[in-house]
Amino acid sequence: MLRAQEAPSGFELRATISEQASYSHQLEAAPRNGSPLEAAFRAVFYPTWKLSEHWTASAAVQTASTPYFYDQFVTRGYRVHTNILRADVSYSRGSKGKSVVVRVGELSSAFGSFLLRYDDARNALIDVPAAYGYYYKPVSNLGVAGAQADVTLGKLDARAQFANSSPANPRSLLDRGQFRNWAGGAGYTIRQGFRVGASAYRGPYLDPSYRFYFPGEAPPLSLPATAAGIDVEWGRGPWNVYGEWQRFQMDYHLLRTYHQDNGYAEARRVLSPRWYVAARAGYMRSSAAPALQIYEFAAGYRPNRFQLAKLGYEIQQGPAIRGTLGNTLSAQFVTEFRAFSVAGN
Repeated sequence: MLRAQEAPSGFELRATISEQASYSHQLEAAPRNGSPLEAAFRAVFYPTWKLSEHWTASAAVQTASTPYFYDQFVTRGYRVHTNILRADVSYSRGSKGKSVVVRVGELSSAFGSFLLRYDDARNALIDVPAAYGYYYKPVSNLGVAGAQADVTLGKLDARAQFANSSPANPRSLLDRGQFRNWAGGAGYTIRQGFRVGASAYRGPYLDPSYRFYFPGEAPPLSLPATAAGIDVEWGRGPWNVYGEWQRFQMDYHLLRTYHQDNGYAEARRVLSPRWYVAARAGYMRSSAAPALQIYEFAAGYRPNRFQLAKLGYEIQQGPAIRGTLGNTLSAQFVTEFRAFSVAGN
């Protein structure tokens, strides 16, 4: 049978299932006050319905237990939650050296580059860079509702996105506090395996229920968030290297305008067809919180082409962290599979 994506039309369902065990003293601290050893799971389903040669409907739906992600270690409660990370309809056309794709629906933010590697099977390490996450991070992993156009012309690629809310505070179509936002970026492939890019976003980010929207503050429409970043990707032989630098500004009238700088460099070295090692060094500097340095190391083993086992250790350092209390040891087992596929005519 032909694979669905190679046929003029068809349906395919892929999935990534992850099991994880983590040991960290952050899990013992308030407000979680739990055991330092926790187990959790994550499942991301990717349905794709190819309607015709040019039209496709696709989605990414995530179900995960809490606490799975490292930024959930300092929150309270245990639960299983489901999120739609992406759900869109796209139209694409292309010819040699150029292409255009237009998407409408729930979209991943067009800002930055890490969200392209957010799946556990694509992320060589276990944690994510400090700017990304779920809880009051400047770039949420959750989607925003809107429209996006992607254009490729030879070595140049560009994207523009218009959405109902900010990547710093995604809002559903049923939520209050929806405001027009834009994000976009561009990149240039200097040579095969070596690309440099830049991206930005701007628009109102607050809403009346937001944790940092205080009584007496100016209307959210008059308080934009602005971000700018650069990213680099290089790969050659057994090496893959990624890096990002980002600057964020969240405007206030009652308080001093909030600024945050983030950056990281990440490298992966393939040792053999089954083994690799990886490391990431990152930092965060902000106008309202102590500085933070993060170093993460991991080794990965592939028992087969569908599965990946990782063992990782993360070190967090900063004035607010005493000794090794911010460090985390994690083991993660990832399985990819195609659950269902049918090709049309």
